[in-house]
Amino acid sequence: MLEQAAHENFPVAPFFLPRAWRTDLMAVYGFARLVDDIGDGDLAPGGGDAVLLGLDRAQYDDRPALLDALEADLHRAFSARAPGPGHPLLRRLGPTLRRCALTPEPFLDLIEANRQDQRVSRYGTYGDLATYCELSANPVGRLVLALTGTASPERIRRSDAVCTALQLVEHIQDVAEDLGRDRVYLPAEDMKRFGVDEADLAAPSGGASVRALIAYEAERARELLREGTPLVGSVHGRLKLLLAGFVAGGRAALRAVAAADYDVLPGPPKPTKLSLLREVGATLRREG
Repeated sequence: MLEQAAHENFPVAPFFLPRAWRTDLMAVYGFARLVDDIGDGDLAPGGGDAVLLGLDRAQYDDRPALLDALEADLHRAFSARAPGPGHPLLRRLGPTLRRCALTPEPFLDLIEANRQDQRVSRYGTYGDLATYCELSANPVGRLVLALTGTASPERIRRSDAVCTALQLVEHIQDVAEDLGRDRVYLPAEDMKRFGVDEADLAAPSGGASVRALIAYEAERARELLREGTPLVGSVHGRLKLLLAGFVAGGRAALRAVAAADYDVLPGPPKPTKLSLLREVGATLRREG
């Protein structure tokens, strides 16, 4: 599971970070990946994770039960009482929780976001979607700030903007994949405004109305990235480079979407490594 980090658009814990930060970031990443894999039904076959979480092996595909069991294991990780958590990823997370004095709320929000995915597959308004992003995306940035001891109200506000933007970018890139999972993360009010229905999203390629809708959603994500970018200039050293990488990853992905003329239906447009590096440099020049 942790090996998947190597395949992210921007490294989860790049080599230039201090070893302690890398260790803590990978521990948090392991938890977040486990939550998402449960919510998406992507756990390894065989029911091993269910057993580790204290469930019967036959419950390997019972997502609500798995999320409840994960929450219980998380509380054990925060507790000083024996026997501690059962899942190895939660055991790995324990030292990070104590060393960084983390609170349960961001982790519980990530679990709740995946519970919501089991109940909600369509969003009527952008406000509804933004509220979902507060659970599914913003806790990640808040955890990075907490792990590095740099949290402040202003940085959290900027971080939330960046994380929501990155979540929106992912939704834009993955329209076809999400629809295959019977999920639509494009607000219904926006689809109506552009005259798009779900049959249009199921087409092999996007017509003019779909591409106009995607361009509209992309501009919303760009504006959030602009709002959040001063976060990069508010920190120093290697953390500045890490945060610049996150912002640049969103910008590079949006450039790739634009280069595809906003036609995301054939598959998610992906930035090249060169374009990502260029965006990192541009972000650092703006905020350095």
